Amino acid sequence: MPVLLVLLGWFFPRLVLFFVWFFAPGPLEHIFGGSPWWLLAGFFFVPLTTLVCAFFFDPLTGSVVGAGWIAVMVAVLVDFGVIGGSARYRL
Repeated sequence: MPVLLVLLGWFFPRLVLFFVWFFAPGPLEHIFGGSPWWLLAGFFFVPLTTLVCAFFFDPLTGSVVGAGWIAVMVAVLVDFGVIGGSARYRL
């Protein structure tokens, strides 16, 4: 089941982010401190980064730790279109 969520999250991050918020809002509430405005900004502007932060968030330290930061950086690059091509190269 987690592999299915990862694959869906790669192609449809907003859909998976909505389901994570609806069924298990705990990680998202810890990341943003209960502020719905940051969650909405992440949902609309950087959905894959928000999803990856929720996945790699460590509640004991209160932040993303270790190799999770590499995953967050890759997600930021994908969200901004640096990785994955652009509309210019599509046929």
